[in-house]
Amino acid sequence: MANEFLNNINEFNLKEKYLSTNPEDSENPVFIKSEEYVNKDAAVQEKSSHEKSAIAVSTTNLSVWFNDKPGIENVNINIKKDSVTAIIGPSGCGKSTFLRALNFMHDLTPNAVVTGEINILGKDITEYNSIDIRKKVGMVFQKPNPFPTMSIYDNVISGLKLNWGHKKGLYDEIVETSLVQSGLWNEVKDRLKISAYSLSGGQQQRLCIARTLAVKPEIILMDEPTSALDPISTAGIEASIHDLKKIYTFIIVTHNMQQAARVSDFTAYFYLGKLIEHSKTSTVFTKPKEKLTEEYITGKFG
Repeated sequence: MANEFLNNINEFNLKEKYLSTNPEDSENPVFIKSEEYVNKDAAVQEKSSHEKSAIAVSTTNLSVWFNDKPGIENVNINIKKDSVTAIIGPSGCGKSTFLRALNFMHDLTPNAVVTGEINILGKDITEYNSIDIRKKVGMVFQKPNPFPTMSIYDNVISGLKLNWGHKKGLYDEIVETSLVQSGLWNEVKDRLKISAYSLSGGQQQRLCIARTLAVKPEIILMDEPTSALDPISTAGIEASIHDLKKIYTFIIVTHNMQQAARVSDFTAYFYLGKLIEHSKTSTVFTKPKEKLTEEYITGKFG
């Protein structure tokens, strides 16, 4: 008994001095010096923190219901920062419903119920209020919607004037930077005080993008932003997205397969309210894992 007691004491001391590389594996422990373990643990935590910080948006069992009918059900997805993710699928499959859930837009819809978890930039979406979330998550709609009574200049700074209180001395710089980023500056720099409604459709959409960029969100949602535009305007917006993804995360809903292939790094395919597949765009378009994805990509339906 005494020997058994001593053995237990020695084992306890050993565990105090040395730590298992897998503390949960009590039957097959592997011991290393505690200092080495601490260093390794710190490295693992740092890697985990880095991986977490590399995710802009994540959802867990996200569902949205309208009058007891599901718009999307149990969507689980991780969207990486500083990338472009295309959301594709046939009409009515839940693409826009998913997008609008990411910045409280369903709060404006009567009888809409959102369940599950949405994590935006490392925080649960419920930790934001509606103003704060829209500072982080901007939105560009299908139809250009510049403010009709405002000039080009005032459209760009409208968000700043309403909520952010920037010094007026910075407005000129912000307007120029935002219009340059949206690819519109050279076309309007000499007529910033004219009505935004004097612009063409493609120019109005780029103005709306500039207005979104002016408040410096980290995530930009785009709901079919080029569906009503001519090919030249579409190419201009796609070029802007390509350049800006180095500093912004884009999530773009599109019916245009070629556009998804051109601009996105990742593609998520929705069907009947469910996320069917989410992977690198090159994989989804050339070697999809799911048969439904393959059938949609090859044009068998949709």
